[in-house]
Amino acid sequence: MSGTITPTATDAPLQAGLLSSFFDEAAARFSNAPAIDFLGRHFSYREIAELVDRAAVGLQSLGVEKGTRVGLFLPNTPYSVIAFFAVLKVGGVVVNYNPLYAEPEVRHQVQDSGTRVMFVLDLADHYNKVAAQLGNGTLQHIIVCPLGRAMPGLKGAAFTLLKRKTLIKAKPDAQNSVFAALVAQGGSPKPVALDPSAPAVLQYTGGTTGVPKAAVLTHSNLTIQVQQLVRWIPEYTPGSERVLGILPLFHVFAMTVVMLVGIACGAEMLLLPRLDLDMLMKTVTRRRPTMAPGVPTLYTAIANAADKTKGVDLSSIRICLSGGAPLPDEVRVRFEKLTGCVLVEGYGLSEASPVVTINPPGTAGKPGSVGLPVAGTVIEIRSIDDPNKLMPQGESGEVCIRGPQVMAGYWNRPDETARVMIDGALRTGDVGYIDADGYLFLVDRLKDLIICSGFNVYPRTIEEALYRHPAVAEAAVIGIPDQYRGEAPKAFVQLRAGMTATPEEIMTFLQGHISKIEIPREIEIRDSLPKSTVGKILRRSLADEEKQRAKAKAERAA
Repeated sequence: MSGTITPTATDAPLQAGLLSSFFDEAAARFSNAPAIDFLGRHFSYREIAELVDRAAVGLQSLGVEKGTRVGLFLPNTPYSVIAFFAVLKVGGVVVNYNPLYAEPEVRHQVQDSGTRVMFVLDLADHYNKVAAQLGNGTLQHIIVCPLGRAMPGLKGAAFTLLKRKTLIKAKPDAQNSVFAALVAQGGSPKPVALDPSAPAVLQYTGGTTGVPKAAVLTHSNLTIQVQQLVRWIPEYTPGSERVLGILPLFHVFAMTVVMLVGIACGAEMLLLPRLDLDMLMKTVTRRRPTMAPGVPTLYTAIANAADKTKGVDLSSIRICLSGGAPLPDEVRVRFEKLTGCVLVEGYGLSEASPVVTINPPGTAGKPGSVGLPVAGTVIEIRSIDDPNKLMPQGESGEVCIRGPQVMAGYWNRPDETARVMIDGALRTGDVGYIDADGYLFLVDRLKDLIICSGFNVYPRTIEEALYRHPAVAEAAVIGIPDQYRGEAPKAFVQLRAGMTATPEEIMTFLQGHISKIEIPREIEIRDSLPKSTVGKILRRSLADEEKQRAKAKAERAA
């Protein structure tokens, strides 16, 4: 057996389609079923479908048409779902934004994607980062979504009153409108002719270089990915499941596994705008989710909170898929003991919509494995030294993927696209092998990517921010093990001659330049950094030093 996993002969054909049609069909099928619970406010599939149509009409009145890039600068709220499908219904392309981004990161993404319209909450710190881009590129219009209006009546009114100093009052003009006005016109949107191969989502990722770029995910990619994942779910009752929506929908894993798969199942999405453990546990206790996609840190957080809270019953959770970061076995065992469900691990990346492999349902699969390929997917193991050579079964090499969920390419970056493709297969930059039963095992990563709480954190982004500090001469960032987040960034800094700065001062400086998830756990100031003969800073040397330091510490503790 060669180092290739192919789909089984019993796989039924996968049908490419349009996400707008996919949503309309699900909304019609589950019309009266609950679609969203947002902090106690409930929306049925019929209500969401009506709002999607109204928002689509409003977008067309703003000039949004086939190919227009529309940004979603939103945490998990009903606006996230409504805006997503409204954009797609008029032929637009969704650009997902992380609201935690610092302003320079927002600016890069707006300019790179050509985002013309942006949905954003009325939170001042969110709105101001977006408004700064008006007239500074392609952004022409902002649609302000009042957070209080998405909550139940009294709760929303109280929130708006108590948080009034942190909210903005949008004044409708040529550059701003409010969501209520967008959906006020009624009627049906004008039909738009689209092919399933058309772009649906621009999902930003750093790829192998650390420079943020957008994976172009088509309607075909995403509708087929939904079919691949629904086949994996062992047993579910259409229109009766409840999926925990704590993972952010702007992240490709949640967009697909929480929102798209949830809708395909007619599940009610229990959306939470942020990770607040008290809010999370109240939601779990009150609504008893049956599906709980997550990353290892989320399962750890739930287990920790359950240990501290008397009477918490997690037995309703039956379907769990862990992704985004390696799943420690102790986390799996602990969560399974609390819930009684089997926590299975999968593997994927933004460029593959994102899921590539999953351990079989109803079993934990093989220890250390990320599972078998989803339907229609071929995994190849290619030589690291010679990518044109396929490795024999059991031998390690670069994991490469073929499948209908693989992206159309990177947005406006043909050279980058060519760099990650080999004979039509996607090069992942991950090292792994396939065992005799066809299970994929990951060994290492070729890229310097740090996976922190399931998010991709790129050393180069942090290093560039460090270099903006006036006292920093040189900087390097690596990933170090973190018990809670899986990995965390650590920065090494050499100061300029004659200048001083403490790690605390540098840490404070970074807070205005990068997102919270990118803030290093530790900053170490050194007299010099290791370099190659041509002067390149050697991250690997720093990583090796950290491993030796951790090993010595463990030995002393023993």
